[in-house]
Amino acid sequence: MLEYRVSARRIDSHGSEASTKNASILLDTDVAGRLDAFNPAELLLASLAACIIKGIERVLPILKFSLRGVEVSLHGVRQDKPPKMVEISYEILVDTDEPDRRLELLHENVRKFGTISNTLAGAAKLDGVIRRKT
Repeated sequence: MLEYRVSARRIDSHGSEASTKNASILLDTDVAGRLDAFNPAELLLASLAACIIKGIERVLPILKFSLRGVEVSLHGVRQDKPPKMVEISYEILVDTDEPDRRLELLHENVRKFGTISNTLAGAAKLDGVIRRKT
């Protein structure tokens, strides 16, 4: 089993910082919000995007899949009572000349082997599409 460690600290009433390894990220923990940091819901979506892209990177050599780039767009829907994400949708845009069948195979692998995507799929409705970038 793999284990992960992240620590976070409050900087002031406007923000916090999370750290792991040699990296840190500014967190929007201001009740009024702030534009220069990710809030918790945005971090969740960013985590899913990173999972999708990392999953693609992992299977590229296995599938011998050729691409020039990947973009992921996400949309989350949060309910108020109780507060939680109830729906997340994503779109993966792949800049590739691979046939549609192989593009769908890439998507199947990403959905099947993503740690964050599998975790979130158990907690909220998770739907997404993969498309060729035109």
